[in-house]
This record gives sequence, structure tokens and C-alpha cells, in this order.
Amino acid sequence: MFKGVIPASQSANLHAALRIMTGLLFLAHGMTKILHWPATDYFPAGQPLPPLMLAAGILELVGGVLIVLGLFTRLTAFILAGMMAAAYFMAHMPSSFFPIQNGGELAVLFCFIFLYLAAAGAGPLSVDASRK
Repeated sequence: MFKGVIPASQSANLHAALRIMTGLLFLAHGMTKILHWPATDYFPAGQPLPPLMLAAGILELVGGVLIVLGLFTRLTAFILAGMMAAAYFMAHMPSSFFPIQNGGELAVLFCFIFLYLAAAGAGPLSVDASRK
């Protein structure tokens, strides 16, 4: 029915767009935790982060940059998928099994996008592809 709405020739561009936007959104989480920019009520400047939150922020910051660039994408995405699965089970699932009830939709979505990138790689529009 919708065949040809987006030509298959755009597959690489859409793959890159998914990777880059996911990386930028993930990077924003790390920036607010580690750099306190942009400022949020969840992570106010001047207050130290608990060790687990600090580790998550570093992974979000560094991993987000690597995903945006498409550098070491498969390994990075695999690690980040595991991090997001752990975040879901540790922070969200104890209050409810259902993501819509426990606020864990974003963790689940990031987890599965990172699993896709771990399997599919960065795509042709990436640093990984230019290194081959």
C-alpha cells in the first residue's frame, strides 16, 4: 500500500539519521549529568552524583559521541544496550512491569535501538565505514 513512499535508495541516509539522532539524544543525558548543561531539576550543578549515576553519565557522554560519529559503533552500541537494560530493570521495573506505568519507555527504546546498531553497524555514512 505504501510501497515507494521512501525509496530504498534512502536507506543509508535514514540509517545515519537514526544513529545520529539517537546518539545526540543520549549525549544530552550525559551532558546534563556530567557537565550540568543543559541544566535540569534532576541533576542540579554543585551536587555530587552517586557513583552509579556518575558511571552512567560518563557512558552516556562518551558513548553518545561515539554513536554520533559512527566510531566503534557495534561495541559501543552493545555496551549501551546493556546499560539501558540494566537501567530499566534497576530504576523502572521495581515500580511496575509496564514501561508506560513506570516511566521506562525511553530506556526500552534506547536499548532496542542500540541492539539494532550493534547488529547492523554504523552504516555507510560513518567513521567506521571510512576506516575500511
